[in-house]
Amino acid sequence: MKKTASMLAIWISLASNIVLTAIKIAVGLLSGSQVLIADGIHNAGDVIATATAYSAMRVSSKPADSDHPYGHGKAEVLGAFIVAIILGAAAIYMGYHSIHALFEPPGHAALIAFVAAVISLIWKQILYVYTMRIGRKLNSKGLIATAFDHLADVYASIAASVGIGLALIGDHYNFGILAYGDPIAGIIVSFLVLKLAYEMGRESFDVLMERSVNEVQIEQYAALIRSVPEIKRIDRLRAREHGHYILVDARLGVPGTLTIQEGHDIIRRIKHKIQSAHNDVDEVLVHLNPWYKESN
Repeated sequence: MKKTASMLAIWISLASNIVLTAIKIAVGLLSGSQVLIADGIHNAGDVIATATAYSAMRVSSKPADSDHPYGHGKAEVLGAFIVAIILGAAAIYMGYHSIHALFEPPGHAALIAFVAAVISLIWKQILYVYTMRIGRKLNSKGLIATAFDHLADVYASIAASVGIGLALIGDHYNFGILAYGDPIAGIIVSFLVLKLAYEMGRESFDVLMERSVNEVQIEQYAALIRSVPEIKRIDRLRAREHGHYILVDARLGVPGTLTIQEGHDIIRRIKHKIQSAHNDVDEVLVHLNPWYKESN
């Protein structure tokens, strides 16, 4: 069910990006709107980004095998990192195009270009909300990255709408300076998209480098472990994200007089407690150390 929901969301995103790319470039060429053409090219990059996220999600859903005993979860994180790079490149392109447009004579705006930009804005906002809701529910890095890609498009569509709208007003009232609202808005949006790409890339990089989960989560795991009466000491407790799931690693002190069977049963209880309370935890690795009262 989870896989079906995530794949449906990514397919809707991919189809939408293809359609919007065609609409923006076609309308941009027909109306002579440079900002819409640029936004269409940006959308073409989104097609690549969404396809990358889709491929990564398919790989990450594969079960563990002999070559990848911890599963393929990081493929999704790697896909998100690639999406962040594509977003960053798109932001630089939009910034360059907008700065260059400041030094050229302003063109005439067309109403059809404004309508296309507004449709894109509404469409992308709906896609952002839909994709982010499913991505957070499933803890899917690929879907969350795709949602942020939609959000970047919302920013770009706002810039296009404002810019074309100002140009239309300028043409109607013979106030040509308003036409430069287009490139100025584009520069602002390029910075917003670049910031978004940086934050997404940094988060993905942290997961790829196996950064520990936050202290609040660690303490939650520790509280569950301490609730097992036989646990006398937590020698080490670590946890890291592995794509859309978490791996927990614990070294725990138990009475040294316990049998192997009793130790085995304790480990199973700890795993059950943590995984029941946190459904994003895929594996709990527990190592037991002997504990003696006289040594403490």
